[in-house]
Amino acid sequence: MTEPITSPVSENRSYDKAFLIDMDGVINRGSSLIPGSLQFVDRLQRANHKFLFLTNNSYYTPEQLNRNLCNLGIEAGEDHFYTSAMAVASFLLYQKPGCSAYVIGGKGLQVELEKANITITRDNPDYVIVGETEKYDYAKIVEATLLIGEGARFIATNPDITGPTERGPVPACGALVAPIEKVTGMAPYFLGKPNPAMMYWARKKLGVHSASCFMIGDRMDTDIIAGIESGMTTCLVLSGITTREMAHRFPYQPDYIFNTIGEIDPDSILPRRDRVE
Repeated sequence: MTEPITSPVSENRSYDKAFLIDMDGVINRGSSLIPGSLQFVDRLQRANHKFLFLTNNSYYTPEQLNRNLCNLGIEAGEDHFYTSAMAVASFLLYQKPGCSAYVIGGKGLQVELEKANITITRDNPDYVIVGETEKYDYAKIVEATLLIGEGARFIATNPDITGPTERGPVPACGALVAPIEKVTGMAPYFLGKPNPAMMYWARKKLGVHSASCFMIGDRMDTDIIAGIESGMTTCLVLSGITTREMAHRFPYQPDYIFNTIGEIDPDSILPRRDRVE
């Protein structure tokens, strides 16, 4: 499929194995590590495989995400994270450098937009941007609705309706945009998974080719379809939201299915192009 247009500078892309790894439901569930995840990351590091934790959660900064994983026993470093907030910032730098936005979202989104020199304002903004937040109220819904009616373009970090917690699913970005979409009649443009643009920028950060890249996730409708549409080898793990029976109902299927990420051997697993049927 066609990749997003980039600068004319040529890319030096490696065919070495690389891994894009979803977090919630794959590495951890709330404040608990999923069995085998620590050992898997350790194997990646010992073999010097390139990898990124790829999350649709825009609430946290890479620094916060790294600290959270360190507290659970996994030491990766801030450079090993790529969030939907980072994808939004990359998109705006490509589409409209120096733009302005009215933002409903947490620190992770605010920080990435500020790094990209995007002005955060409610005064005639170019965009309304919605991401995960704990500060969501009627006044913000009204302001976003009016600004879109006045011409602001509507984008959001990710389409996930729910996010996992130890007590059960809670509303995520896809649910937060619903009342704004209903009133304005405008659907937001989502930059997180399964948008191939996020996959492209994450892969570009690693400097690898899609043919040697693995996408590991627990959701068919974001992780797996994103990997398939980006030409990657896909691994579904059953430690999160998807069961084997649920997966079989989808018209597209992953290359591999594992109970947990701990079952994956990063050294021996074969990319799709090298598999013998």
